Amino acid sequence: MDIITDENFAKEVLQSDKPVVVDFFAEWCGPCRQMLPVVAQIAEERTDIKIFKMNVDEAPKTPVEYGVQSIPTFILFKQGQAVDMLVGSATKSEIVQWIDSKI
Repeated sequence: MDIITDENFAKEVLQSDKPVVVDFFAEWCGPCRQMLPVVAQIAEERTDIKIFKMNVDEAPKTPVEYGVQSIPTFILFKQGQAVDMLVGSATKSEIVQWIDSKI
C-alpha cells in the first residue's frame, strides 16, 4: 500500500481509472496505527480498487481541501470525485461493506 502526497494526489487518485480509498493518517495517531493491518489486508485482497495512505502531517494541503478534521478518515473517490467519507476506526467488514455500498 503506497503513501501519496499532495504532489501526486491528482495523478494517483483523481485520474485513476479505478475507485480509490484514501486513508488519512498520522504516525502519532494510535487508532491510525491500529487500522494499518486492516487497511493493508483490504488492499491486498481487492484488485478492483486502489487504496492509498496519506500522512496529514507531511501532506497538509489535500486533507484540508477535503474537510478532513480528525483521523483516521477514509475518503472514497470515484471518477475523480469524493463520493463518501468514513471517519474513525472501523472493522474490516465495516470498511469493506462501506466500499461495496459506494462503488
